[in-house]
Amino acid sequence: MQENERHYRGDETTGFQSPAQDHIEPVIDLADKLDLRRPARYPVRVIGQALSARGIHHGDVLVVNAAADPVAGKVCVAILDGDVILATLIFKEGAWWLEPSKSDARPVTGDTEIWAIVEALVRFEV
Repeated sequence: MQENERHYRGDETTGFQSPAQDHIEPVIDLADKLDLRRPARYPVRVIGQALSARGIHHGDVLVVNAAADPVAGKVCVAILDGDVILATLIFKEGAWWLEPSKSDARPVTGDTEIWAIVEALVRFEV
């Protein structure tokens, strides 16, 4: 850089401050907003379009909570017949059921595990 070159530096301005300066928001910290530092919260990438009707698409990242209590109507990550799936939780007839998008609802039995509840979604392609 030559001595007589001048470069703009935002912190060394002269004159009046911008009237919009009071409305400038801080940088968004996604780890903070998604509470990813809390134990039992994990990001999980979606593979497939099974829950596209719920607005969950291939490539989305879900933030799941493995410590959350089941809630009817929420999407969960479950292990069913050895496969990891996304399904909607249903509570009927006094028991929990899983409703995968491509098959009929099935009761949660001893060989089914509700691993985590989906709490947020991050999409990189809009």
